[in-house]
Amino acid sequence: MDLTAIIIVAIVFGSVITIIKTIFNYAAEKSKYKDLDSHASAEIENLKERVATLEKIVTDEKYSLKREFEKL
Repeated sequence: MDLTAIIIVAIVFGSVITIIKTIFNYAAEKSKYKDLDSHASAEIENLKERVATLEKIVTDEKYSLKREFEKL
């Protein structure tokens, strides 16, 4: 093999390795964001439950009466 062929083979292998690393990094990043999305979804559901509880408390008749008595 002459020097030119060795250089071409080295460039090709280097390019292939770079492409493979890029693909694996992309897959890892995609799975990381998927985990974040599922965590965010769970947090949103938790916040919805808390807001629903607060709405029940605020719209409760006893709460309204208590506020009226406090105003007096």
